[in-house]
Amino acid sequence: MQNKGIVIVTAVLLTLASIFYLSFSVATSYYDSQAAKIKDPIDQQNYKDSVKYLGIYSYQKCLETQIGLGLDLKGGMNVILEISVPDVVDVLADHKTDAAYVKSMEQAKKEEETSQSDFISLFIKYYHQNAPGHRLAEVFATQQLKGKVSTQSSDAEVEKALREEVQSAIDNSYNVVRNRIDKFGVVQPNIQKLEGQQGRIMVEMPGIREPERIRKLLQGSANLEFWETFNSEEVTPYLAQINQRLAAGSSATAADTTAVSDSTAAKAEPAKAEAKPKFQIKNDAKSAAKATETDAQLALAKKQNPLLAMLQLAPQGSLSVVGYANVRDTAAINKIITSELAKQVLPSNLKLLWGAKPADGLSVKNVFELYAIKVTQSNGRAPLEGDVITDATDQFNNVTGAPEVSMTMNSDGARRWAALTKANVGKAIAIVLDDAVYSAPRVNGEIPGGQSSISGNFTIEDTKDLANTLKSGRMPAPARIVQEDVVGPSLGAQSIQQGLISFVVAFVLLMIYMIVMYDLIPGMMANLALILNLFFTLGILTSFQAALTMPGIAGIVLSLGIAVDANVLIYERTKEELHKGKQLKQAIEAGYGNAFSAIFDSNLTSIITGVILYVFGTGPIRGFATTLIIGICCSFFTAVYLTRLVYEHKMKKDKWLNQNFTTKISRKFLQGTNIGFMSMYRKTFTIAGIAVVLFAISFAVRGLSKSIDFTGGRNYVIKLEKAVEPEQVTAVLRPAFPNSTVSAIALGTDHKTIRISTNYKIDSNNPAVDNEVEDILFKSLSSAGMVTQKSVEVFKNPDVRAGGSIISSAKVGPSVAKDITYGAIISVIFALIAIFLYILIRFHNVAFSVGSTVALALDTIIVIGFYSALWGLVPFSLEIDQTFIGAILTVIGYSINDKVVVFDRIRENLGLYKKRDYWTIFNDSLNETLARTINTSSTTLLVLLCIFFLGGDSIRSFSFAMILGVVFGTLSSIFIAAPIAYITLGRKANKTSEVKAA
Repeated sequence: MQNKGIVIVTAVLLTLASIFYLSFSVATSYYDSQAAKIKDPIDQQNYKDSVKYLGIYSYQKCLETQIGLGLDLKGGMNVILEISVPDVVDVLADHKTDAAYVKSMEQAKKEEETSQSDFISLFIKYYHQNAPGHRLAEVFATQQLKGKVSTQSSDAEVEKALREEVQSAIDNSYNVVRNRIDKFGVVQPNIQKLEGQQGRIMVEMPGIREPERIRKLLQGSANLEFWETFNSEEVTPYLAQINQRLAAGSSATAADTTAVSDSTAAKAEPAKAEAKPKFQIKNDAKSAAKATETDAQLALAKKQNPLLAMLQLAPQGSLSVVGYANVRDTAAINKIITSELAKQVLPSNLKLLWGAKPADGLSVKNVFELYAIKVTQSNGRAPLEGDVITDATDQFNNVTGAPEVSMTMNSDGARRWAALTKANVGKAIAIVLDDAVYSAPRVNGEIPGGQSSISGNFTIEDTKDLANTLKSGRMPAPARIVQEDVVGPSLGAQSIQQGLISFVVAFVLLMIYMIVMYDLIPGMMANLALILNLFFTLGILTSFQAALTMPGIAGIVLSLGIAVDANVLIYERTKEELHKGKQLKQAIEAGYGNAFSAIFDSNLTSIITGVILYVFGTGPIRGFATTLIIGICCSFFTAVYLTRLVYEHKMKKDKWLNQNFTTKISRKFLQGTNIGFMSMYRKTFTIAGIAVVLFAISFAVRGLSKSIDFTGGRNYVIKLEKAVEPEQVTAVLRPAFPNSTVSAIALGTDHKTIRISTNYKIDSNNPAVDNEVEDILFKSLSSAGMVTQKSVEVFKNPDVRAGGSIISSAKVGPSVAKDITYGAIISVIFALIAIFLYILIRFHNVAFSVGSTVALALDTIIVIGFYSALWGLVPFSLEIDQTFIGAILTVIGYSINDKVVVFDRIRENLGLYKKRDYWTIFNDSLNETLARTINTSSTTLLVLLCIFFLGGDSIRSFSFAMILGVVFGTLSSIFIAAPIAYITLGRKANKTSEVKAA
C-alpha cells in the first residue's frame, strides 16, 4: 500500500484529537461530582469558576467543548421564533391606509403562505401592480426611515433600505432573546439565526421545566427606557431606616411614616458616614468569601441588620448606585424593598432596579449593583423610550481610544434627549432594558441634536452588546413562536436508556456476525475497525461541539452498518481471489484494490444524501445527517486503510497466512450460484407495476397520515391514568376544540400513552393560546376520568406521571409547515437528480443512471405506499414528518450502495469479457455480487431491527421506513435496476451498430 506514512500520521492525529476532545466530557463529569459535594449553590458556582482544566480551560469552556446531550435525551425546550416581516414593513411605512398599500400588503401576505419568494419582493410586485406609475418612496419616506429614504429615492434604494431594516430587526431580536435567556439562567443554551429562513431564530434550552415562563419571556416586546436617577446620598437614609425598623420590629402605621423627618434622616446619617469606599468593598467581600462564619453568626448579623447585612451601601459620589449585594442575597433584598414597610418608607417616585450583570472592578464575583431610579412622569413611564433610537454603533473614542457607544435619535427623541440631559447635568441617566440597568453614565452637559456617546468602564464586547441593546429597544415587531418542542427530563432519561441498549445490542450482534461469517481474525479486524470508527466519530462530533440526539445515535448505529458493508466488500473480493488460486498476500492486495472503487462510490453517494439531509433538514434530521457523514468518512478510513495496514504488517512477518475468510457456516454460502435473474425481469416488472397501482389507489383512498410538520398544529404526548382506545380520546376532545381537527393515536401497546394532535387556533399569535389548549386538554380529559390530577399545573409537569400528565409537546406554525413541505419535496427530487448525475459522471453511461434512478424512485414509492396502506393499522406511528423524509433520503443513499456495487461489477466484467453478450455479463455479475448483497443487507437489517425494537417510539417510524428501504432496495438492485440498465444499454448498443453499418 502506498502512502503508509500519511495513513499512520492521520491515524495518530485522529487518535490524539479524539482523546483530547473526549477528555472534556470526563473532566466536566469530575468537576460536577466535586461541585455536588458543596451545599451552597453560590459556593458551587464559585468552585466551578475557579476551575482550570489542563491549566487553561475554564469550567464553562469544558461545558461548551464536551459532547452534549440533545433535548430528546436530556429534556428541555426547543423553539423557533419568527419576526413578522409584514409587521416590520408596516411600521416602517408608518401604517399607511391608502387602498393600494393595504391591498398590496394583503396580497403579499396571502401569497407568502404558498410562495418561496420573500415578503418584500412580493409586496413590491403587488404595489407596482396596484399603484402603476407610483414609486415606493411615496410610501416609505417616513420618520422611521429618515436619513435612509427620501421622497427622491429610487425603488432600488427603498428596497435596499427595507431589507436592511428587516435584517436589523432580526439581529436586534436575536440579541434581545440571547440577553433574556442568559438572564433566565439556562445552562448551555443554543441560540442561532436560521440560515435561509428570514426572520427565524432557533432557541434550544436544555433542562427547562417551565415552558409557560419561557414563552412569555421570548414573545414579549423589548422595553428599552431612559430614566432619571437619584444620587446615592438621597436614598441611603431611607434604606438605613428600613433596616432599623426591621431590626426593631417596628409596627408604625403608614400615617407615621409618609415622610422621612429630619430627625430620622439625622439618625440615618452615621450609617451613611460609615459607608466604606469602593476599594474597601472589594477587600471586605474578598475576606467574607474566605471567612468561615457559622450559621449562628450569620443569623445574628441578619437579625441586627436585616437589610444592610446583605446590602453593602455605596459610598458618597456613587451617583445612582445605592448598594452592592451578592447574587445569593438579591431575592431576599427584593422581598424587603418591595414589602409594605418599604412602600411606607421609600418615596413614591423611587424605583430600585438591579444591574443587568455583575459589577465591574470588584475582586469577588457575582456582586450586583442596586440603582435608584427616579419616576418623573405621572403615568409612571420613562421620560424617553427606545422607539426614538434610529441607530447605535460601537466605536472607539477619538481622544482616549476607549470603547464607547454612539447613538442617534429621531427629531422628537433629539428634542426630548436635549431637555433630559440639560436637566440632569452632573447626575446619571440610567439605560434600562426589561427592568435591568445596562448602563448609568454621568451627564456632563446638554446633548443637542440627538447624537451622543456613552462611555464608561467598557470592554469591546460590552460596547457591542450595549449598541445592540440600544437598537433592540426599537424592535418593530415582537417575536412569535412558530415551532416548539418540549421534552420532559424523565422522557429524556428513557430515550438515553433505549438508545444505549439499541446501540450496544446492535454493536455486539455485528461483531458476532462478522466472526461467524469470516472467522475469528478477519472478523475481529473488522470489529476493531468498528471500534475505531466509533471512537473517531465521537471525537470529531465533540470537536464540532455537537449535541448527541436519538436520531444522532441512530446515525452512528447506521454508519456502523455501512462500515461493515466496506469490510464485507473487501472480504468477498479477497475470497474470490483465493478461489482463483492466488496466495493470501496477493489475494488481500487484489481484494482491497478491486473493492476500492465500489466502496468509494457507495460511500460517496451516501454522503451526497447526507449533505442533502443536512441542507434541507432541521433539528434532529441535521443531527442524524452530521453523525452519518462523519461515521461514513471514519469507516472509509478505518476499513480501507487501517485494516489493510495491519494485514500487510502481519503478512511481512509471515503471520496470519492461513486465513481463508470463511467458516463452516459461510464456506458454501451463496458460492457458485447461477440464478437466472435477468430472465425474471418481465415478472418483476409486472409485480412492481401492480404494487405501484395498488399504492396509487391507497394514496387516493386513504392518503397519508400527515404530521403537524406538514399541516401545522400542536402535538401532545400524554400519559393517561388508565388504558383507553384512541377513538375514545378523540370523541372526548372534538367538542372541546370546535372548528378544528383533532386526532389521537396510541404510542406503544399499553394504551395509556396517547399522542393528541390539533390545529386549534394555530394561526393565532397570542402566546396565551398555548396555555388555553393545555387547559382545555386537562378539563376535557379530567371530566372523562382519563386524568385524575388535581390541577392543570401538575398535569403539565412531565415528571409527575401518576394521575396523568403531558410528557412532551410540539408546535408547528403554518409558515414553518409550508417551508418543511417545500423542503421535503425539493430534497427528495434533488437527491434523485444528484445521484443520477453522479452515476452518469462516474460510469460514463446513461444506462446505469437510468437504471439506478428508476429503481430508487420505485423504492421511494414503495416505502411511502406502505405508510399509506398501514397507518392506523399498526401499533406505532406512521405519520409523514421530517424524520420520515430523513428516512426516505437515507433509503435513497443506502439503496444506491447496492446498485453501485452491482454496476461496478458489471462495468468491470464489460471490460474483461468484451466478446460476451450483455445478457450473460449482467446475469453473471448479479450472481457474483449476490453474497455481498445479502451479507451487507443482513448486517444493516440487523442494526435496524435493534433500533426498531429497542430504540424507543421517537425513532421507530424512522427505523421502520429504513427496514422497508433496505429490503426493497436490495430487491430493486437485482430485479429492477440491472434489467432497466440492460434494456437501456442494449438499445444504445443497437443504435451504435446501426450507425456503424450505415
